[in-house]
Amino acid sequence: MCGITGFVQWNRDLTQESELLVRMTDSLSNRGPDASGTWISNPCAFGHRRLSVMDPENGAQPMHALQGDTSYTVVYNGELYNAPELKKELLQRGHHFRTQCDTEVLLASYIEWGPACVEKFNGIFAFAIWDGGREQVFMARDRLGVKPLFYSHAKDALIFGSEPKALLLHPDVEAVVGPEGLAEIFIVGPARTPGHGVYSSLHELKPAHAMIYSRNGIKTYAYWKLESVNHEHNLEETAVEVRRLLQDTLERQLASDVPVCSLLSGGLDSSALSALAVDYYNRTGQGQISTYSVDYVDNAKHFQAHSFQPGADGPWIQRMVDELKTDHHWIEIENGELVHALSQAMLVRDLPGMADVDSSLYLFCKEIKKGATVAISGEAADEVFGGYPWFHRDEMLNSGTFPWSVAPDMRAGLLSQDIREWIRPLDYLADRYSDAVAEVPLLDGETGKTAQMRVMSYLNITRFMPTLLDRKDRMSMGAGLEVRVPYCDHRLIQYVFNIPWEMKITGGREKGILRKALEGVLPDDVLYRKKSPYPKTHNPQYLAAVKQQVLDILDDPASPILPLIDKVQIRNLASSPEASSNLPWFGQLMSGPQLFAYLTQINGWLKTYNVAIR
Repeated sequence: MCGITGFVQWNRDLTQESELLVRMTDSLSNRGPDASGTWISNPCAFGHRRLSVMDPENGAQPMHALQGDTSYTVVYNGELYNAPELKKELLQRGHHFRTQCDTEVLLASYIEWGPACVEKFNGIFAFAIWDGGREQVFMARDRLGVKPLFYSHAKDALIFGSEPKALLLHPDVEAVVGPEGLAEIFIVGPARTPGHGVYSSLHELKPAHAMIYSRNGIKTYAYWKLESVNHEHNLEETAVEVRRLLQDTLERQLASDVPVCSLLSGGLDSSALSALAVDYYNRTGQGQISTYSVDYVDNAKHFQAHSFQPGADGPWIQRMVDELKTDHHWIEIENGELVHALSQAMLVRDLPGMADVDSSLYLFCKEIKKGATVAISGEAADEVFGGYPWFHRDEMLNSGTFPWSVAPDMRAGLLSQDIREWIRPLDYLADRYSDAVAEVPLLDGETGKTAQMRVMSYLNITRFMPTLLDRKDRMSMGAGLEVRVPYCDHRLIQYVFNIPWEMKITGGREKGILRKALEGVLPDDVLYRKKSPYPKTHNPQYLAAVKQQVLDILDDPASPILPLIDKVQIRNLASSPEASSNLPWFGQLMSGPQLFAYLTQINGWLKTYNVAIR
């Protein structure tokens, strides 16, 4: 994994901009701590930071190739999991390779097939290729948006990068946020609308989209999308196919020239991946695999079961460690560390994010990095297979908005009256929801519960899942750790998307078809354990700390967040019983402590990035 950045500007001598390019590239050093490279050849400037995973000796970027008289240069962040098959086909077509890395395979694929190369890729990626023959830049992002790519079309320049921080160093990109950006932060956030960069001058290349930039301007287009088709397999055949796809995906993603580990929470999703990885390592003679789990100091003393988190993970983690005999690492985070890391998590993301869910993951990844460079994670299984409570509760299914944002009035009530009138947050949210629902590819004649569940699945895959993938990428790459997400394989997602809902919940359980597919892989008690989400701290010391931070912000007249919020309302919340609870209440997903931490992140972001509101 890596960080990429650069700019293309017609009719200007970019060789005078080498210092700027180096600064932009170095801003991504956390994403690529192992090497750095820049390249300028008018009208194009590319920068790259490398995290060495495949062929560490020979995979330096920017990477160049010459085909006849045409030169090509690529900067690339990602992994192609089908690189061996592509390489074999390209060799048969006359290509030659100097390295064992997938970067060279990706570049040769573009040389052979042009922009259509992305349709052949199985992997996670964001890349830019300068095509000297056509005098254009071709950019693309993987189908599910695992790897990020932002861009700005400012004046006569295209500026791009893996993270906003690189673009914001360019003099043509300002840290300005308008009404849509504020609505993204306060009413949609921490989710983001696909394609929205929050900053007024930034856009995000959407998942499954490509871009061509030439002297004629910008052209973006989708090269893949979810399709609705009739599901032809019976229950047994479906379970076999789900297992086949998951196993194939995982084995592809275990390929690495550096140490690989697995994240293990003791739940269905991570336990399945860990078990399949152990089986693969045993079959291929690769020895013992390491697993990692995260918790908080003294968390067990303060844990309260609720519908979103019905039980503690610790005993189940130990159950799987004993079963699989992995080299397990228990990571515990202090509450003081968690509070302190809220600021670092915001800097890694360049935006306020998921509060302690971000900062804890960042600290977790920093610890994992001490022993591994690549990790396997169970991210996205709930979105794909229907694991969240909102798939199963009528009041959430029928809420008329995103099920993770079912308290928009409460969120809008945190804003000052002037800001509410300016950004019209409830209208903005309603428009984004309508846009998302209008995209859903319903089958002809599909109505009722069947149509409703397809809509819910689509919203989760295209709107909520990117939020978690965004978080996973920033927090892990902020620590120089590559995290792979097998449940995000586009073949698996396309197949499961079309499994009828009644079959998905076979046995009357959430993710029933996944459980059936994994019979014999996991012990029955783990296989049928009720879902438990990523762990949160339950220590009242954390609540006290983040609440005090918010009160200090309210007491400081220089706090940049003050003109945006209703200070009286937030003070009232701070003294309310709900604010003293770790139970989900604020829009279902955000507890009192998380709300206060989020407001603190917003204030820190406005101050640190000197954000202008206009």
